Amino acid sequence: MADQKIYIFALAAQGEGISGSDRIFTEFARNWSKGSKVEIFVSEDGYKMCLRQGLSKSNIKYKRSLRSDDLQISNMRKWGNFGFVVGYIARIFIGVKIGLTLRLENDSSAVVYSASEFWMDSLPAVILKLRYSKIKWLAAWYQTAPNPVKGFTEDGKNARYRIYALIYYFMQFPIKPLIRRYANFVLVNNENEKRVFLEHAEKGQAIVVYGAVDLEQIRKWKAKNKGLPKIYDAVFQGRFHPQKGVMELIEIWKLVVGQKPNAKLVLIGDGPLRKNIEKKIKDLGLINNVLLKGYLFDGGEKYKIFSQSKIVVHPSFFDSGGIAAYEAMAFGLPCVGFNLSSYRNYFPSGMLKVRVGELKEFAGKILQLLSDKLLYTKVQKEAKSLISDSFSWKYRSRQILDQVLE
Repeated sequence: MADQKIYIFALAAQGEGISGSDRIFTEFARNWSKGSKVEIFVSEDGYKMCLRQGLSKSNIKYKRSLRSDDLQISNMRKWGNFGFVVGYIARIFIGVKIGLTLRLENDSSAVVYSASEFWMDSLPAVILKLRYSKIKWLAAWYQTAPNPVKGFTEDGKNARYRIYALIYYFMQFPIKPLIRRYANFVLVNNENEKRVFLEHAEKGQAIVVYGAVDLEQIRKWKAKNKGLPKIYDAVFQGRFHPQKGVMELIEIWKLVVGQKPNAKLVLIGDGPLRKNIEKKIKDLGLINNVLLKGYLFDGGEKYKIFSQSKIVVHPSFFDSGGIAAYEAMAFGLPCVGFNLSSYRNYFPSGMLKVRVGELKEFAGKILQLLSDKLLYTKVQKEAKSLISDSFSWKYRSRQILDQVLE
């Protein structure tokens, strides 16, 4: 395994935070690098994110070009100054250039992992597969874009954010046939997503990557920090993005506060809806009830919030997984979320599920958990038992790589 070479394309990683696919590729890199040689192609933002996640430069190489020095990070900030579209296109061109010029060592045993389905990650992998037919392309496809008519929801009556959904749909549209044609393996988030790649699924080459958490780090922290008081009624962790239901969560919390005036909600995350959320909190008179903490990476500050919270809320209207909620559940927090199809596999227990779009029902479940000790204890036990040793990143990473290399 020491001679195994893995190339990771993660040029889509951008901004201050970390998405689900970012979390997956950084944890894969961390664990794969213990037995294989790993090179990551990232932007300057992505490189900083990797360092914040504790990915040491001593075990992993970060590259963007063919220059001899190991550390060549693609600086795309200058293109970002011209707006999102220009920056996005620039990253695609850089990815294509890398795909056309990179020389692979021992191509017969090399693995190329495109960390997202976005063009800047997938196109260089396609090009390398065409140049080196013997490599194994491991393509990430962690969420199929929603039907643009429905927007970011699973049902028609709660259609929302159709323009966002339409853009997402067309971004994925040309990549899907390339993955079907050239990828050796496809990584998906749940059993439903396998249907998008039936030929891969029939051959056992569509691999479900269920979420995971850093159980070892969490257990060490909890052992040193016992008996912290519960000061938050609920915590949310995730991107402030239309599909995550965070705008609707503010409305839900207004309903909760109507019955429990001092109820406290803490939001961990950031994203394009940040200003809208701040305005909504102010307009609904919830300044003293909702706290914004921004992005928090793994470690004491975030773990303390989880330990001091009573429940975790996960109000996504459209979702393929649930890594963010898993992390909170590892601290024994019962969860409330909408009844999405992917949650049948992700949350068979430990979550109280409500009908999609039913905000009053969602608020009711929160209040029920906060007032009914027997129910709280029952769901809490389910959450704890759900996050077993098989939910560790060490286990997940080894499981995936073994399947690819067998």
